[in-house]
Amino acid sequence: MSTESHNAENTGSANSVVETSNLAGAGDFLIVCEHASNYIPPAYNNLGLDETVLKSHVAWDPGALAVAQALSKALDAPLVEQKLSRLIYDCNRPPEAENAMPAQSEIFTIPGNSNLSQADRDMRTNSVYVPFRSALTDCLDQLQARGQSPVVITVHSFTPVYKGVKRDVEIGFLHDRDDIFAKELIKTFAAETDKFVLRLNEPYGPADGVTHTLTEHALPRNLRNVMLEIRNDLITDPESQQDMATVLAQAILQAEKTLGKKKNHTAPTTKPIKTGN
Repeated sequence: MSTESHNAENTGSANSVVETSNLAGAGDFLIVCEHASNYIPPAYNNLGLDETVLKSHVAWDPGALAVAQALSKALDAPLVEQKLSRLIYDCNRPPEAENAMPAQSEIFTIPGNSNLSQADRDMRTNSVYVPFRSALTDCLDQLQARGQSPVVITVHSFTPVYKGVKRDVEIGFLHDRDDIFAKELIKTFAAETDKFVLRLNEPYGPADGVTHTLTEHALPRNLRNVMLEIRNDLITDPESQQDMATVLAQAILQAEKTLGKKKNHTAPTTKPIKTGN
């Protein structure tokens, strides 16, 4: 088994692993971007990967942060973002998930994540996941203390080709056991534009283990929620990222207006049966 010598200074302080911005935003939304960065602290030696892999979707969600930032501005909503690569720790996974620190991502082996000891995993959990979870919890606590009931919106991107298979879906609206906002949002988005192929729970769904942030933070508080998955070839530059955020913001506002203040009614928890990237 490998034992990492990294300490909190190697991985970074809480301020270097998570950032919350626009906390004073008046909009009834919270934007989350767990895969915002591909940064890996020097102590990890790039996890044994070359720069080409580190710039790819394997290490982060390209374009997602720019869309999340534009949504935060358009909706006047707080934004919570992870500032380290998901290969160090994927904050959209619980500590017990094997791919919280994946040894394999798509077709790529991650040498620096192979044969991690429990001490290694605990160190990363405590230095990355725990501060991220705390920041998100604190943000929601403050919003609810002000009398707000924010819609939790997580922003991701996905690769057009996965394990050699082309994906036709262009934007996915993902949900766990609470599908109310996702189903309304896909309708309002389609009403804004017919340019994209839209699907519910594609290219991933709860069975792939991707809805952790929703089930950990939104569902226990009975907050409306959705996970957005945008094909990354649609958000490759500032113009396309802003255009996507503009349409999404309009659709999000309309979905919330249509639903009004109805309370969510949720079904029993959907339990993951496998894990995905």
